[in-house]
Amino acid sequence: MSKVSSLSQHKCEPCEGTTQPLSSTEVEEFLRNVPGWQIDEQAKMISRTYFMKDFVTAVNCVNQIAKIAASENHHPDIHLEGYRRLRIDLSTHAIGGLSKNDFIVAAKINEIPVELKE
Repeated sequence: MSKVSSLSQHKCEPCEGTTQPLSSTEVEEFLRNVPGWQIDEQAKMISRTYFMKDFVTAVNCVNQIAKIAASENHHPDIHLEGYRRLRIDLSTHAIGGLSKNDFIVAAKINEIPVELKE
């Protein structure tokens, strides 16, 4: 299995500063496997924004993301603004950049069924 195939089937691994951030080539390869995610200008964070159906739907999605984060021990920054604009940011703070773990969690978040604003 390649390192990016079936990312949602992988488990996050600890990287307490001993791991180096992914190279720009690796980031681009992983990014192709998590549709809807964008990379920031410094290539240190990926983000995805949803415009949810309503506030309750957005909070339910946040709760599902929290379960994924807890089970993977890799926690995104979650922003809920304007009662239904939900943005998720992923970065591996311990290494100051992106790791495979960010893309694993992004792939798992992509599998959450979401109700978007019509």
